[in-house]
Amino acid sequence: MLDLLLAAEEGAHAEPTAFFLEPYQWVSVAMVVLIAVFIWKKVPGMITGGLDSKIAAIRAQLDEAKALRAEAEALRNEYQAKIAGAEQDAQAMMDNARREADAILVKAEADSSAMVERRKKMAEDKIAAAEREAIADVRATAVMAATKASRKLIAEKHDAGADKALADEVIAGL
Repeated sequence: MLDLLLAAEEGAHAEPTAFFLEPYQWVSVAMVVLIAVFIWKKVPGMITGGLDSKIAAIRAQLDEAKALRAEAEALRNEYQAKIAGAEQDAQAMMDNARREADAILVKAEADSSAMVERRKKMAEDKIAAAEREAIADVRATAVMAATKASRKLIAEKHDAGADKALADEVIAGL
């Protein structure tokens, strides 16, 4: 207590104490109590139990992965055998396709000359149709040009007086 009075007189700050223990000593006591509670509640056992369960789960996953790998290898071997069989089937199909292609080629050569004649006839018919269409286009163009020219001439020669005379003539005809 004397220290507090002397410290107060000198203007220095006095550190608080409880039950005559310094703050660092309270921290030590708290740590000891915490460790004791952990041991009393069997926390290390729970931690190791959790780790053991994780290890068991990982082992189960590894065993499952090994089984999947063995299954995948079996499937790979099965498909390799199927591929070998498929290659033999493909070769047989190729041989059959060659024979069919030769037969089709012979038939195609026979049919090609008839087709050439038909195409030639079709081409001649198309040429004749194109000629008729061209003539019709030329006639239509000539009619359009004549129509435009007659409009222009009528517009130049026809005035309001001619319109009145034409209207009178139409009215008299009715």
